[in-house]
Amino acid sequence: MKQQSQERQERILQFLGAFTRENGYPPTVREIGRELGIESTSLVSFYLTQLEKQGRIRRDPAISRGIRLVSPWTLPEAHTAQGEVVSIPYLGTIVAGAPLNVEALSGEETIEINRALFGRNLDALFALTVKGDSMIDALIHDGDLVILRQQERVENGEMAAVWLVGREETTLKRVYYEGRQIRLQPANPTMEPIYAPADEVHIQGKVVMVVRRLS
Repeated sequence: MKQQSQERQERILQFLGAFTRENGYPPTVREIGRELGIESTSLVSFYLTQLEKQGRIRRDPAISRGIRLVSPWTLPEAHTAQGEVVSIPYLGTIVAGAPLNVEALSGEETIEINRALFGRNLDALFALTVKGDSMIDALIHDGDLVILRQQERVENGEMAAVWLVGREETTLKRVYYEGRQIRLQPANPTMEPIYAPADEVHIQGKVVMVVRRLS
């Protein structure tokens, strides 16, 4: 039984990472149960409680999609054994509430992430710390770490770090293509979108994971 429990916990971590990477937000308890073939939400919650006690995830009980992977660089040493983590560039802080100068996308620091969450394609990944609350409805809070994959285009509605040529600034928003202009939409109803000509919007990277730092 203990071995089965550990195997299921590892499967939950893998599914949580893959689901979040694909959708930009974490799965619900029921979605985790369907993936593992477990009908009982109580049993899934039991496994999540064990993972939370180990420091491998964090949960916000007030949010249905409030399950967060904890970055391996904040985990106890037992969970970051050699061969399980790799280093990616950490490029500083990006303001989610207002654009930030593109110089934030430079630096030589690195962080460690779990290789299993991203497979073999790790070359184009980088990380930024979010400052501000413009993406709070997308479950990205002030101080969270976002991991991005460097690419020049994203699909409508995907989150990205964007370089605004006319403003000489970078911002983190959802991207929507609207004819000759692009709308950069915050995930906060109190904030207004940014509109810019399409040829002045350069995608820096797509958000593939959000990691809540341990407080």
